[in-house]
Amino acid sequence: MPEMLRRNIVMMGAPGSGKGTQSAILSEKLGINAFSMGDILRGVAKGDSEEAKLVKSLIEKGNMVPDQLAIRLMENELFKPENEKGYILDGFPRELSQAEALDTALNSEKYAQYHMNIDLVLLLQVPDDYVIDRIIGRYQCAHCKTLYHEKFKQPHVYGVCDVCGGKEFTRRADDTYETVVSRLRTFRRVTAPVIPYYEMKGLLVCVDGTGPIDVVSEKIRKIVGY
Repeated sequence: MPEMLRRNIVMMGAPGSGKGTQSAILSEKLGINAFSMGDILRGVAKGDSEEAKLVKSLIEKGNMVPDQLAIRLMENELFKPENEKGYILDGFPRELSQAEALDTALNSEKYAQYHMNIDLVLLLQVPDDYVIDRIIGRYQCAHCKTLYHEKFKQPHVYGVCDVCGGKEFTRRADDTYETVVSRLRTFRRVTAPVIPYYEMKGLLVCVDGTGPIDVVSEKIRKIVGY
């Protein structure tokens, strides 16, 4: 990858804003890893430890996990040699204290050699009603995990996955109206203060996240410059 394309990116946005989809596209285009705190937490929640039970309960209620746990899990994923060329953080940091703790870690003597300081924060902006519609209608193939939506992206053949031909589909347990509304309220109350934090650092760029996936991707492409 040319040096000019080296990026350490934070992808921000309300739940359902499309940051996961756009992070995956950007990850493929730039050849760097994307880390979703949501995926990390859901992986932990599958266990049977007390920590796993706590995380599962918080996810189901649409609540945040404790800072110390979230930061430790992200550090375990992020600070590896293969991520020296760049990374994308999807859904992290989720609150101001996490953003400050992440900056402290990135600037610590332990990790300073990797030069992994954040150099771009993309904020996907999407209205709440659009988010609610987008989340409660989404589902995925149980086998290959390809994402679909009741309104925006159904399989070409009803009940058959376009990618692997699977006929079993699943929904996330937390993709309910009540949970989505709770998560949006939490985002406004807890995560929104992170936005001016990065804006003051000169890192924030806002992106209109409505519209087709490829249209939003093109907007991001022009910003990132790949």
